[in-house]
Amino acid sequence: MRLLGTFGSAVMAALLASAASAAAANVPMPVLNATTQPVGHYDFCKRYSDECGRNVEVGVIKLSTKTWNKIAEVNDAVNISIFPRTDEDMFGVAEIWSYPKTEGDCEDYALLKQYMLQRAGFPRSALLITVVRQPNGDGHAVLTVRTDKGDYILDNLQDGVLDWDRTEYRYLKRQSEKNSGKWLAIGDDRDVLVGSVR
Repeated sequence: MRLLGTFGSAVMAALLASAASAAAANVPMPVLNATTQPVGHYDFCKRYSDECGRNVEVGVIKLSTKTWNKIAEVNDAVNISIFPRTDEDMFGVAEIWSYPKTEGDCEDYALLKQYMLQRAGFPRSALLITVVRQPNGDGHAVLTVRTDKGDYILDNLQDGVLDWDRTEYRYLKRQSEKNSGKWLAIGDDRDVLVGSVR
């Protein structure tokens, strides 16, 4: 199900109309202490150092119909235009984080969404690459969008924009909102079935 056009506007209007209950239902992701940066992101930061420094302003996105529609539009555009392909297939190595042109894997989708939303005027501190574990035990990367109505997930494996706490993922770590080159552990204690131990 895609959240664009009239349907997306209706969903956003309903969300804004019940802001108090939505805020209660979608609490921000609980972040903990500093943790290790994924190796692929470390290498990405060496190539794109201007994308990985301290964020001058730290804030969240004020959710409105306009901002929701832009988030949904970028999510759909990237999911539709990029063909899924592993780094092993593309480059012959296990892990390379890069901006995709026509094909890429999960972190490439997340990086492109982050880039496009940042260029659309959203603060970098509210657009955080996040590492999760899928129910089958596989690792995966998504983009977390921090808003004044909670944290939302942009995912290449799902249509639409999802509340983080209504997904089946186990959240492990994400970029720091203060410095895009640093990472924070996530205290995800929800009852989620996963195929392996964290």
